[in-house]
Amino acid sequence: LHPRVRRQRQMCIRDRLYGIGVGPGDPELLTLKALRLIKEADVIALPGEAPKETVAYKIVEGAYKEISEKVLLPVHMPMTKDPELLEKYHDEGAVLIKKELDKGKNVAFLTLGDPTVYSTYIYVHKRIKEMGYPTEIVSGITSFCAVSAKLNTGLVEKAQMLHVIPASYQVEEALKFPGTKVFMKAGKKMKKVKEAILSSGACGMMVENCGMPEEKIYRSVEEIPDTAGYYSLIIVEEGE
Repeated sequence: LHPRVRRQRQMCIRDRLYGIGVGPGDPELLTLKALRLIKEADVIALPGEAPKETVAYKIVEGAYKEISEKVLLPVHMPMTKDPELLEKYHDEGAVLIKKELDKGKNVAFLTLGDPTVYSTYIYVHKRIKEMGYPTEIVSGITSFCAVSAKLNTGLVEKAQMLHVIPASYQVEEALKFPGTKVFMKAGKKMKKVKEAILSSGACGMMVENCGMPEEKIYRSVEEIPDTAGYYSLIIVEEGE
């Protein structure tokens, strides 16, 4: 194919929703594909009431200042476990995006890490897909891979298992799993998670705000504070 024809085929498709993973925090970890699609998108959807204050926006801004000139669409995604409230906001977010798609626009919804791993985006994605609109997920570097790299160690070797666990649920049971355990978004439950790890006799390390200016690294469970930010991830390795 002629390079120009190939380029045209690669460009953002009209009336399509792109769920774009922007990585864990470091703007340099944005993929080339993510950055290209963000530049080509008509509308940038962001999970928050104030788009420019969202973490996803700030990550992309570090690599693409011109994002401020884009049409920014706030999609409110509250931090709650109330299923009825979540359903309401997910429905409303899908309606907002549908309106843009109906105008012939393509929409890039930015989400931290990868859109397939504990992402609020996926709920909107399913709704838009069910409405019959074309959708595409664009992978981003996951937080647990970035944290492992930051700690200069591997996650699993040979036949070891890898378990990715939301830290607010069944920590004690999860610690019994064989292989490496990744506890995501420990945040408010940090003290409980820390105590459970210490009681099990396992070894762990944590990175808070990986790749962001306020990043903090804790190389033992004992170092981990009882309180930490939402973007805190603990890796517990299998004992010898």
